[in-house]
Amino acid sequence: MRGRGCWETASVRSFCSSGCLNKLTRDDSGDDDEEPASPTDKSELQHTLKNLSLKLDDLSTCNDLITKHGAALQRSLNELDSLKIPFESGEKLKVVNERATLFRITSNAMINACRDFLELAEIHSRKWQRALQYEQEQRVHLEETIEQLAKQHNSLERAFRSGPGWPANPSKSLSEGSLLTPKGEDSEEDEDTEYFDAMEDATSFITVITDTKEDRKAEGGPGTGGTVEWTSAENVLDGASFVPKGSCRVKRRVRIPDKPNYSLNLWSIMKNCIGRELSRIPMPVNFNEPLSMLQRLTEDLEYHHLLDKAVNCSNSVEQMCLVAAFSVSSYSTTVHRIAKPFNPMLGETFELDRLEDMGFRSLCEQVSHHPPSAAHHTFSKHGWSLWQEITIASKFRGKYISIMPLGAIHLEFQASGNHYVWRKSTSTVHNIIVGKLWIDQSGDIEIVNHKTKDRCQLKFVPYSYFSKEAARKVTGVVSDSQGKAHYVLSGSWDEQMECSKVVQSSPSSPSADGKQKTVYQTLPAKLLWKKYPLPENSENMYYFSELALTLNELEEGVAPTDSRLRPDQRLMEEGHWDQANTEKQRLEEKQRLSRRRRLEICAPGRGCSAEEEKESDGYMPLWFEKRLDPLTRETAYVYKGGYWEAKEKQDWHMCPNIF
Repeated sequence: MRGRGCWETASVRSFCSSGCLNKLTRDDSGDDDEEPASPTDKSELQHTLKNLSLKLDDLSTCNDLITKHGAALQRSLNELDSLKIPFESGEKLKVVNERATLFRITSNAMINACRDFLELAEIHSRKWQRALQYEQEQRVHLEETIEQLAKQHNSLERAFRSGPGWPANPSKSLSEGSLLTPKGEDSEEDEDTEYFDAMEDATSFITVITDTKEDRKAEGGPGTGGTVEWTSAENVLDGASFVPKGSCRVKRRVRIPDKPNYSLNLWSIMKNCIGRELSRIPMPVNFNEPLSMLQRLTEDLEYHHLLDKAVNCSNSVEQMCLVAAFSVSSYSTTVHRIAKPFNPMLGETFELDRLEDMGFRSLCEQVSHHPPSAAHHTFSKHGWSLWQEITIASKFRGKYISIMPLGAIHLEFQASGNHYVWRKSTSTVHNIIVGKLWIDQSGDIEIVNHKTKDRCQLKFVPYSYFSKEAARKVTGVVSDSQGKAHYVLSGSWDEQMECSKVVQSSPSSPSADGKQKTVYQTLPAKLLWKKYPLPENSENMYYFSELALTLNELEEGVAPTDSRLRPDQRLMEEGHWDQANTEKQRLEEKQRLSRRRRLEICAPGRGCSAEEEKESDGYMPLWFEKRLDPLTRETAYVYKGGYWEAKEKQDWHMCPNIF
């Protein structure tokens, strides 16, 4: 019997030491650092519940074994107690019997607690299964509902366009426009911002084209100071878009490898990201184009000849017209570009040295990663400089993505001292769930000449299903410091912009709702800017323009942090998307490791200096530094110099290893 008892005791120890109870405790403890499982992990959760149920069965088996072997031990002790043994041995047996009794009481208490736990766990296990099933069904139902709504929306758009009220070929004539009262921060939106049809503007105007000869001696009406003529001196505005492109001594590439035909469902990734900041969502390169955000920012200079021409304007309001056309032209490259540019690595740079053929040098640097922010500086030998710091705020709002560039753009003409400041409008990518992706620009832009106080109010009219206006419409008015209108601007941000000189202005008769519009009598419009045609086969090359095709072309002598040297972007351009995704993950992990190291520089007890503590707070850009802008009263990064000198010496020892 003793041998049998030892064998049974050994079997209990073997069973319990196999890890059943330990695994149950360990698996149930959880990890505070882990995020709760999402509904998409249904199979994993069900597997966990199944394992938990098996462990509860093991616990019940342990309970039965303890009861069985406890009873056997008590019987053995009773048998020993009935034997005739010496007195001293009897005392020891009595102590063992008492301890066995205490063990039995404790075991019974543990058994009862385990039984209660088992019952409670079984009850809650069923509740968890029901809750999981309910959440999964609700998730599927919500996704089906959203997709159905998107399909209905798409059908409504097609039905409306095919209706009798929709013109077969909408005219590009933009004689009537509207302007919203400008806001202090045009690009900023709160979480609840929605786009509505712009049909009830606070201020609006009507343009009436008049005959030149009849109005040469027109009397000045309200808002005008007298006779205004279209003089020969204003020919500086003629043919602004037909300035020949500079002859390039270096032969640039005219094509890149065709985009591979990889199918990927954008909604399958974006449906879990509603309301989140897009820069914090890991995205495969399948949704990118082989250019970084720094290169996209440099693309704003594609129509730099407008600024070269504006240098020769002696009249500040004429110069404002060209500056306004330049600000609109920067959006022309986005009309078909629905792919996302690469988010630059912290410290990444991009230079565009076209001083010989285009007359300017441009430098961008990524100065912040969260939020993503880039500083940009351009110097032109023709007499102007442009600089900006742009922070991209983006949100996925279910059916569309809003992209809000925050930050001021500065443009200064050295000869006249005219200093212009404006901000970018909001970009929106539609049809995320179903249908063809398309992009729209909306919002108001106010361009201010801080020297003369001239202003230009531009309005990017959002697309409306129920409006007969031309799509992508832009309207604007250029006025002097006294508020007198001199030019009316009209056009579209993807094609062209025109300006019409104001001869006379007057208020219109009140409408039925009591609102009045300003009526501008203008001379015939003159073309300010017209978009260059896209290269042949551009639809297979990400719809890149001629300039965009050259931006990622390898060049000698650039900094080791230049976007052209980024490996994942290069692999994607060459069509190796799987390798590009692997490389992208490596670069992102390397960047996270660099950030952790910066934060550990001045850990408690390290005794760092004040300068070292400042450096540990965040990344210190190499070529830009923070300064207070005296005009906007905002702190922004501006170029501090040194890059082009370092390039000339080919001294890049200060550049970080980011790739």
